[in-house]
Amino acid sequence: MHLKRQIDQLKKRILTLGAMVEESVQNAITSIQERDPDLANKVFECDHLIDRSEVDIEEECMHTLALYQPVAMDLRYVVATLKINNELERIGDLAVNIAQQAIYLSRFARVDRVPFDLHGMTSTVKWMLAKSLDSLVNLDHDLANQVKERDDEVDNIHATMYKRVEQAIREDPELVQTYIHLLNVSRNLERIADHTVNIAEDVIYMSQGDIIRHGRSRSILEQ
Repeated sequence: MHLKRQIDQLKKRILTLGAMVEESVQNAITSIQERDPDLANKVFECDHLIDRSEVDIEEECMHTLALYQPVAMDLRYVVATLKINNELERIGDLAVNIAQQAIYLSRFARVDRVPFDLHGMTSTVKWMLAKSLDSLVNLDHDLANQVKERDDEVDNIHATMYKRVEQAIREDPELVQTYIHLLNVSRNLERIADHTVNIAEDVIYMSQGDIIRHGRSRSILEQ
């Protein structure tokens, strides 16, 4: 198979995995919002497919590197695909963690008022995941940068959550188990946002050759 066709095939497979992960995250979030254990179980079932796909893509990337020895843009694409593949699998695992909280929450009384901006947090995380994948489709570094810029929104919600939950537990200690599970939801959403930022940084590396880690950018030409 020609290298270009191999790269195109890798692109299709990583985008298919991305769509699976995006659906899994959506189902996990909805299972929390609606206390729906059946929807949570769909997330568990999908995780097996995500894990299998992640292994297949990794093997195909390694095969491409060994057989074709790509250079320049093609090499960056395969290397970044390997990394994005791992990020997506981790997001899938975090979706499972959220779905597990939905199972637990379905056993407790519903909280009328969540003590932090769960709706805002889930909306931002879903946007970041969708746009990180859109930036991958088009190798759009501007969109990838927009994803990176929104990470602070999620971090700020997560940072304020602890004190608000602590106060809520004082006011209604009977709901302590419910609030603990909501804390876990927030923690996993924050970690999903971090992984979308990593995907965005890998897209920037794909398109421009800039390695961005720890808040710093370095061109491969400088190395």
